Amino acid sequence: MTIELQAMPTPNPNTIKFLLNVTFLESGSIDFQDAGKAELSPLPKALFEIDGVSGVMIGTNFVSITKTSEAGWETVLEASSDLIKDMAEEKDLLEPALVEKAQDKGEEDNEIVAKIKHILDTEIRPAIAMDGGDCSFEEYDDGIVTLSLQGACSSCPSATLTLKMGIEGRLKEEIPEVKEVVQL
Repeated sequence: MTIELQAMPTPNPNTIKFLLNVTFLESGSIDFQDAGKAELSPLPKALFEIDGVSGVMIGTNFVSITKTSEAGWETVLEASSDLIKDMAEEKDLLEPALVEKAQDKGEEDNEIVAKIKHILDTEIRPAIAMDGGDCSFEEYDDGIVTLSLQGACSSCPSATLTLKMGIEGRLKEEIPEVKEVVQL
């Protein structure tokens, strides 16, 4: 199979999204905020070895790379693109335990948590993924939904707006028990 890779800008000036014709995960995403978490995952581990890469997120069919603000895209973009193309068809690019956690089906969730996750999975996460990011559900406690913003979203100037106006507004609209959405 020929690997097709398209680099796309994101709202975060320090993050770029590489869209591929390869499936990395059936659902969810894995956010590698530092090289330590990537130690048992060959693709993100190799990406962190590129000078200037400060974050890697693997989605269903994309990879988001965040660079340090000091690094220029001229030093990160081509090296990242080449590495992803070279490794994309390999097996076992991600640590199995992380893959399993990313694809958690939440069979033991209560009704409110199940509704929250359903809206996140069917509406919010696909929209955020278009910009090279993701959000993961962390907890629901007494009306407060805690999410973790990942990839392009984690350090994006628009993250607060996305969280409050977008995600919080949509969840409150559908689930009256939701009082607030906060970021981990």
